[in-house]
Amino acid sequence: MAEKSIQDSAKFVAMVAKKQGWTLNPDSEFTDSLVEGLMVNFNRYGYYLCPCRDTEGSREADIDVLCPCKYAWDDVAQAGHCFCALYLRPDFAESGQQPSGIPDKRIQNT
Repeated sequence: MAEKSIQDSAKFVAMVAKKQGWTLNPDSEFTDSLVEGLMVNFNRYGYYLCPCRDTEGSREADIDVLCPCKYAWDDVAQAGHCFCALYLRPDFAESGQQPSGIPDKRIQNT
């Protein structure tokens, strides 16, 4: 499997945001750090594991937190952003609000 570069990973998150109708967090330093985390996780585990969560040790066990995680749609709809605050609802981004901590639904579901 070929390793992913920062550019590959940035392209991936931009594609996800566009496909879902979301906006990327406008804080480029913050977003770049998440993209780097995704790249590191892909190159380490072979999949885009959410950079804000720990691995359970396999793709099958981590299926709920492959980026975008299965919780992202509800989190973006309800809080205006996903758990990591990488993806934002467009109106939330335009409002100038800052993402705040939201409960980790993965932990709540265990």
